[in-house]
Amino acid sequence: MGHRILLIIGGGIAAYKSLFLIRLLAKRGIASRVIITKGGEQFVTPLSAGSLSGDTVYTDLWDLTAEAQMGHIELSRSADLVVVAPATADLMAKAVHGLANDLASTTLLATDKAVLYAPAMNVRMYEHPATQRNIAQLKKDGAHFIGPDEGDMACGEFGEGRMSEPEIIADKIVALLGALPRPLAGKHALITAGPTREPIDPVRYLSNQSSGKQGYAIAASLAALGAKVTLVSGPTGLDVPEGVSRINVDSARDMLSASASALPADIFVSVAAVSDYRPQICGDVKIKKSGGGMDDIKLVENPDILKTLSGAKNRPALVVGFAAETNDVLSHAKAKLGRKGCDWIIANDVSGDVMGGDENTMILVTPQDTFPWPRMSKQAAADKLAQKIADHFS
Repeated sequence: MGHRILLIIGGGIAAYKSLFLIRLLAKRGIASRVIITKGGEQFVTPLSAGSLSGDTVYTDLWDLTAEAQMGHIELSRSADLVVVAPATADLMAKAVHGLANDLASTTLLATDKAVLYAPAMNVRMYEHPATQRNIAQLKKDGAHFIGPDEGDMACGEFGEGRMSEPEIIADKIVALLGALPRPLAGKHALITAGPTREPIDPVRYLSNQSSGKQGYAIAASLAALGAKVTLVSGPTGLDVPEGVSRINVDSARDMLSASASALPADIFVSVAAVSDYRPQICGDVKIKKSGGGMDDIKLVENPDILKTLSGAKNRPALVVGFAAETNDVLSHAKAKLGRKGCDWIIANDVSGDVMGGDENTMILVTPQDTFPWPRMSKQAAADKLAQKIADHFS
């Protein structure tokens, strides 16, 4: 995905339209992270929204597990745009007066991103002076609006108050995203992702369990912030993120060659799980088990991609490495930071289900400090790292 929105689904019969909106946006390369209010849950379920968005759906400010994984402050700033659809009279009133007594209103108060409201309510409620004052104030505060439309309503009345159709809202979202600041515009980011494969013979190879999900998510997040992104990828089953140029490779030596050829770049994020060793000789034919050929395989060390690019003459201005560890994660990462010559390193605990899974636990390590992040989705972690990179260049 390229851009990401935070969709707040309010309580109203029009909430069903928001499910269609999630699907429409996905087709346009825009991901959705979803909050559903208690009223919204009367019309659509977290399961349906989560199935369509492919991400966790948030409902409760006091859910300690959800809050640990994606705090409401982080949630309020993890997307490019906040969309409230349907925007009820109650939600808009809370936003105007700065109330924060549930997850949706707290998020609206905490966000520093643009907000788009798609109102939906009874015509009398919409025309009420209080609602009109609230809408006028939100617009004065910089909020964007789409609709409402005129037509028949579920309550049996006719008039202005119907939520705009998902296609119209999607068009407005695309237009707003195109106009949003892109802090990494003009920057070239080079990302490595996925595993490498080191051939033993024509049918066997040495590799690892990396899925490439974290590297692909980082590529998508940097592209969403305006960077030109080159993704050098080992073998994965993942689609190329929107706005990203992918170069497919197999071995560590191929990855180094492709990465060096992609320079110059302003940013290099070395996420790939590169095989440290390769067979010294690759057999021309399949090695037979009966012949004992596997006993004679000698391994030699692969080139160090991160260290090589960190020391290159045309070195990127910011070099970020990943330290995938299963024990003593932070100490190993700090040692690797100095040894590799990079600017930052991500201490990445890959024990358990991280490799191949959808969540990650990371610590950003710089020469001056460490920044531990709670376990979160790989896309959320990618968004957080991309914003850190954007802040570094601001």
